[in-house]
Amino acid sequence: MPPNHMARKRPKLAVWKFSSCDGCQLSLLDCEDELLAVADAVEIAYFLEATRVAIQGPYDVSLVEGSIGTPHDAERIRRIRARSKVLITIGACATAGGIQALRNFRDVDGFIRAVYARPDFIDTLATSTAIRDHVTVDFELHGCPINKAQLLEVLNAFLNGRRPVVPPHSQCIECKLHGTVCVMVARGVPCLGPVTQAGCGNLCPRFERGCYGCFGPKETPNTAALAKQLTALGWGDAEIANAFRSFNADAEEFRREGDAHERTE
Repeated sequence: MPPNHMARKRPKLAVWKFSSCDGCQLSLLDCEDELLAVADAVEIAYFLEATRVAIQGPYDVSLVEGSIGTPHDAERIRRIRARSKVLITIGACATAGGIQALRNFRDVDGFIRAVYARPDFIDTLATSTAIRDHVTVDFELHGCPINKAQLLEVLNAFLNGRRPVVPPHSQCIECKLHGTVCVMVARGVPCLGPVTQAGCGNLCPRFERGCYGCFGPKETPNTAALAKQLTALGWGDAEIANAFRSFNADAEEFRREGDAHERTE
């Protein structure tokens, strides 16, 4: 058969789930019209949210959602890394431990004894941690959930051998770009926008609510300065600690600031 009639070999894409709500995987399905272009550009080798077909690796690109919370998770992510040329983590769970990382600050064994009739059946780690704490990660895409346009940019970039163009700046820049009045300056509303990476499309401040930090720490965030401003607006240590311990509780900068305001009484 002449070369110009040979079937085009498409890169293999795999999408994996660990401890998470599946929302970031669904962001790929939410791409709607763009999903057709993705499906044409890659061979979806493994993606249980979309198909039962499972094609053996190695995989050119693996997208990983979810945190590592069990010994089985830790073993499985090492196997996936070994079969993946490029591994991209997507969402707050995969990049910062997610909501489940709140257990990192408390007695997990105590929770297990209180909740389960047979604690001896539970096999879990004391912490919920990001994928990068266990294997090498080629790129992290933040958000809870991720921005589907950013996801398409990341896929496009890696399939074409370039670095993704994802803004590292703060939510405050997004507010200015959208013409949104600062809720902290104009209304005295506590907001994590100054230390949070952009990506949500200016969602909460646009409706006169403070940013909740869904996209995690921005590039070089000054969390201590923001904590002083939150104190000036009337927040106590407990409120500040709780603000930094949400979707991205185990992100280094947020964890450090939360610990600084931990009440030890």
